[in-house]
Amino acid sequence: MAAHKRAPRAIDLTGQHFGRLTVLRRAGINAANGNARWECQCECGNLAVVDGYGLRKGTTASCGCLRKELARARAGHDLLPYVDHEAKTLRNAEGIYYSSLVKSKRNRSGTVGVSFDQSQQVYVARLRFHGELVLNKSSHSKAEAIAYRREAERRYFPQKGDTGCMLPMDHDHKSSSKRRRS
Repeated sequence: MAAHKRAPRAIDLTGQHFGRLTVLRRAGINAANGNARWECQCECGNLAVVDGYGLRKGTTASCGCLRKELARARAGHDLLPYVDHEAKTLRNAEGIYYSSLVKSKRNRSGTVGVSFDQSQQVYVARLRFHGELVLNKSSHSKAEAIAYRREAERRYFPQKGDTGCMLPMDHDHKSSSKRRRS
């Protein structure tokens, strides 16, 4: 005769403190994995419904405010005035978007701001300056698309000394002498 197995009971966490969270009550619905969920009050004032296992094991310590504070501290306070709470809007002191200056690891053309549009079978040169798309030209020639981009860079990013901006070339951390040769 097989013994009856009882479903394990949730450990009552009401009133306990875990990091910045104080458990208020059991939430009505369990997590998808069957773990009990708990409504908690964070020290910052937010309410959060969290998995009890995460509370007990220490992987959940706040409503998310702690992660934001730690990320802000790691990023450095000098960048904060230029961030609009989205990574894609990260700008330098001149208000120029870093995505317009730095070659992405996804870049396949080898030139910042130049990509290949597979559906149209053309190269596209783009440049965003102070939130405005100031260049969006296409060409069947990669060299021509690069020339469009370089011309827009000269127009919108003066050489250092004029206004303090640096002309962004490929900015891929290679020495400038290597860039000039290619």
